[in-house]
Amino acid sequence: MKTVVITGAEGKLGRYVVKEFAEHGYRVFGTDMRPPSGGRGYSRYMQADLGSLGEVYGLLADADSVVHLAAVPNPINFSPERIFSNNVMSTYNVLEAASKLGINKAVIGSSESAYGFCWAKTPFAPDFFPVDETHPLLAQESYGLSKGVNEQIGDMFYRRVGMSVYALRFSHVLEPDEYEHIIAGFEHTGRHHRILWSYIDARDAAEACRLAVESEKPAESVALNITASDMMSDASPELLLSRHYAEVKDIRKPVSELTALVSNRLAEDKIGWTPRHSWRDTLK
Repeated sequence: MKTVVITGAEGKLGRYVVKEFAEHGYRVFGTDMRPPSGGRGYSRYMQADLGSLGEVYGLLADADSVVHLAAVPNPINFSPERIFSNNVMSTYNVLEAASKLGINKAVIGSSESAYGFCWAKTPFAPDFFPVDETHPLLAQESYGLSKGVNEQIGDMFYRRVGMSVYALRFSHVLEPDEYEHIIAGFEHTGRHHRILWSYIDARDAAEACRLAVESEKPAESVALNITASDMMSDASPELLLSRHYAEVKDIRKPVSELTALVSNRLAEDKIGWTPRHSWRDTLK
């Protein structure tokens, strides 16, 4: 039986990732700063400080792979320096320990915030649509910056020891019971324009984590957009673009064919993942 360590296991996404791996026959070792809640499918759970490299070695000692989701999840509730230090050092420690313990597969939680649009102090438009992984990372704050730096940390460990690192750029993660609230705001097309109306169902995000761990592709360090194939709006992409991003002239796919403004195609190519859930399921 394969063993996976999941950091941030008690977080919003972490709970779904634990369930996904447990239901697919993995032995799940979970860790978080908080005590565990019941019924999560853990084989073992430890409270730990990922800022301590020694503790991280202990966490990963019996693992075959690691899914690192623990992080300050936004730039709102903590000081910029704490956000950056926590997110970057925890990722470095996890990959450092994994590399020395012979763990050759790691998934790290990145974010579409790395592109910079969402939390920009000076708002700006993307260079092109649909946004894919070739778009430059242009963060203006410490959270988005930390995610971009973490991807570079993954690159470094791939170069050093050949570790396969998948940095999953999650869009706005939604649980099924959150859709009703989201749908209620669709009459305001500007409500989600800073995140390009992008979202991902927590169940699909969890499946992406598992498929990345199970990928048999040659080792690499790669960032993948993990986002739904539709948008948090019932307005047409043409209307949304004309109303909020008319200045963007580089449209790389016919607008009539667009269903989302962030591309998830690379994730399908690299790990065989496609999203299966939509807010439209709620309407049904």
